[in-house]
Amino acid sequence: MKKIPRQEYTGEFKELAVKRAREVGAGPAARELGLIEQTLRNWVKAAQAGKLNQSGNSPVTPGQMEMARLRAENARLKLHLEIVKKAAAYFAKDALATGIENGTIKVSGT
Repeated sequence: MKKIPRQEYTGEFKELAVKRAREVGAGPAARELGLIEQTLRNWVKAAQAGKLNQSGNSPVTPGQMEMARLRAENARLKLHLEIVKKAAAYFAKDALATGIENGTIKVSGT
């Protein structure tokens, strides 16, 4: 299992992420921003206590926010593609096995 490098987020990004989590909930906001849900929940809890860590001084640009969203979407689509490939292989194997058992190969639509 490969280790994921620790990421650092700016204070502004954390504040925006907390704001988004309060609007739509931690789960959907974490998926949108490409974060781990528990990380976002920790930030929300820290913000409520007034202790949200302000690491970094550079503001998050709209481009950086878009990149985070696109990375999350890309990861989600890769997962969906993997599931579809496995399903297709399963059903293809099942269709071949059914056709061989009956001595004929079924073709849909005939």
